[in-house]
Amino acid sequence: MKKLFSLLCIISIVAISNCTSVPENNDPILGIWVRSNVSTDTDKSTNNTREEWIFNDVYLGRYQSYSNSKLEFYTDFKWSEENGVYTIIYGDPQVTDVKVSLEQNNNPERLTLDNGSVFATRE
Repeated sequence: MKKLFSLLCIISIVAISNCTSVPENNDPILGIWVRSNVSTDTDKSTNNTREEWIFNDVYLGRYQSYSNSKLEFYTDFKWSEENGVYTIIYGDPQVTDVKVSLEQNNNPERLTLDNGSVFATRE
């Protein structure tokens, strides 16, 4: 009787685990988006800043900020899409949440703010 019960439990677990699947997300925003800035200080030293947004397929991502190739700050974020507008909600209160639109007809593709300014470009 124990063997029969064990066999039924194993079959149930296998059947249940095969029924649950994560839907595939092929959203065009998936990937790495970048914003870079090079500035020169008064002492003529160059400061190179780079920001990265890495969007993954489970509506999560990672924001990273670099200064002269050194990681200065990072945090995770959640993202969602509604009517072509992407909302990025950061996990850290130091970073302000933002809404952007994807412009695929440009090369490279761009994320733009409501006012039309470029937020980031696809890497």
